[in-house]
Amino acid sequence: MRLLVLFAAVALAVTGCSGSDTARPGVLSVGIREPATLLPADLADQAGRLVTSVLWTPLADYDATSGKVTPRAAASIESTDRVHWTVKLRPSAFHDGTPVTAQSYVDTWRVIAASHWVSSPVLTKLLRARGIKAAAPDTIALTLDRPSGQVPALLSAPGLVPLPASVLASQDWDAFAKAPVGNGPYRLDGGWRPGSGGTLKRVGAGKAEELDLRVGEPAAQYDAVKAGTLDLATEVPGERHEAMHGEFAGRHASWALPEAGYLAFPVTNPRFADPTVRHGFALGVDRAALEAGPLAHQVDPAKAMLPPSDAPGERSGTCRPCTFDAAAGKALLKQAAFPGGATVYFGPGAEAWTRALVVGLHKALDVSVTAQAAPRTDQLDGPSTLDVKPATGSPYELLSELATASGYTDDVFRQNLALADAAATPEEAGELYRLAENQLLRDLPVAPLWSGHGHAVWAPRVHDVTATPFTGPVLAGIGVS
Repeated sequence: MRLLVLFAAVALAVTGCSGSDTARPGVLSVGIREPATLLPADLADQAGRLVTSVLWTPLADYDATSGKVTPRAAASIESTDRVHWTVKLRPSAFHDGTPVTAQSYVDTWRVIAASHWVSSPVLTKLLRARGIKAAAPDTIALTLDRPSGQVPALLSAPGLVPLPASVLASQDWDAFAKAPVGNGPYRLDGGWRPGSGGTLKRVGAGKAEELDLRVGEPAAQYDAVKAGTLDLATEVPGERHEAMHGEFAGRHASWALPEAGYLAFPVTNPRFADPTVRHGFALGVDRAALEAGPLAHQVDPAKAMLPPSDAPGERSGTCRPCTFDAAAGKALLKQAAFPGGATVYFGPGAEAWTRALVVGLHKALDVSVTAQAAPRTDQLDGPSTLDVKPATGSPYELLSELATASGYTDDVFRQNLALADAAATPEEAGELYRLAENQLLRDLPVAPLWSGHGHAVWAPRVHDVTATPFTGPVLAGIGVS
């Protein structure tokens, strides 16, 4: 009997699930990885974004494909000249009972801009406001340094949500991340338990009364949903990818993540200054092999320069540099008289798939290619792999970053980006972004490799599951019966 009890305790520790908990009316149990942090402005991981998406309500939701902005905490985000912007707030309060005011945002954004957090460049490099002030308790007034129609998209960034005055005064970010206080539809009850999870209680518009967030490994959580001891698993490991379609027919979903991989060429280096060479390397990449191999079915092979999470409008054309054609790639390198030999550099977290990429390039193009950790310098003599995680849904952010990473400084490209930024309508901006994107595909300072996607599976009693790039499953909208 003691042995049976021990086995049961071990099984519970591995899955992080309890069979009796799952059936509780109104309680949605959710399996996630351990978030890197719960400080919204410094988030770049899916688990952290998932948790903070229900602890906070952003000013608006932004759909990159349509350019549509849906106000949330904001009643409106408006401008008559695209230089002076006014944000009207809906009445709301933090979970500690203090009101959320325009000053809450102004003070929070001042701290973010002065920090080195993931969302800091949204304010300092993208928004570039000359002045931000609280014109009234419910009104934020912004004055930009140039006309920009991207303000609603930028202010929808999940990292720009407000922080309460208490943490802005103490600036004890580590303590706050363990017991965050937001303005969203759920509040954290009892603080976050590292390695275990947390309990979120409904205080606003949410279908489940309680969210039981459980930290664990995706494979164990997937099996727990199958066994009926967990309602929702928010990540599906590669080895369960094929089985998912049969084991969870009608109860699984995937969505585009704000993450993409690229091969950036040093365009100022004479060996890679010719676009023919860059196209040759792009055609030598077997993206499907990367997806099925080291990237473990967590990505899609690239079909465009921009990933679906950041792409304006529908994509109808084909991306020739996104295809695998070893013979054509070798022919282009021969045409350009490429001398052969290249080092591909990688950053943290990208070593495994970069080394697989290098092996594939060597085999496909019959040139010597090696992989090496990137040194601390901006002047690389070979291509480098990029794992890019945008902080906003605006194409401006990603297109600018790709050009900077490769040293690409074409005047027409920069002009189209500036015109897209200043455009009066989402439709006009979308057309200009597509021009800039198409130019990158022609000149190819960076070659698109893959775009990330998320997976979720759920129990029969779960319904109304939807997902967005920055939140993953929309937990507040999920019901349990």
